[in-house]
Amino acid sequence: MLLRRCADRSGLTGPLAGVLPSSTATGWRERAGVLVHLAIAIVLGAANFSEAEQLQLHHRPLFGLAASDSTARRTLAGLDEATLAKIAEARARVRRHMWSLLRLRPGGFPWLTVAGRRLTGWIVIDLDATIITSASNKAGAAVTFKKTFGFHPLAAWCAPPNRW
Repeated sequence: MLLRRCADRSGLTGPLAGVLPSSTATGWRERAGVLVHLAIAIVLGAANFSEAEQLQLHHRPLFGLAASDSTARRTLAGLDEATLAKIAEARARVRRHMWSLLRLRPGGFPWLTVAGRRLTGWIVIDLDATIITSASNKAGAAVTFKKTFGFHPLAAWCAPPNRW
């Protein structure tokens, strides 16, 4: 729910709709909504189009009418280099806008409470993946995208931005 609302309220869904194909034909799914739904489904654990569709069906109040796996395939298949560049530009514009809004709130996020303590300063959580290499003699083991064997855990660092 938070990711969907964040995409909508930050203004990301609108600019995406402006760079993706659209139609007034009956049954047409807005491609921006399909991309946002796919991103959320991935965060929720979907590993393929079928799982993304099932998650959308399960979370119907959040997603609304589920995009079929064929609609998701067509959406991604229609993303050429020019469209991807426009999507990146729209994302960067929204990100700049959000950071400028955050700069206007020097008191932090007053509605956040962690472990019973109200947060008064900015807290930034930096998420990143790292590779921990390890040997593997398992049958069917495949190399990572970095061409090594190992694990790909996510790490999180939490720090106020003035410490950077």
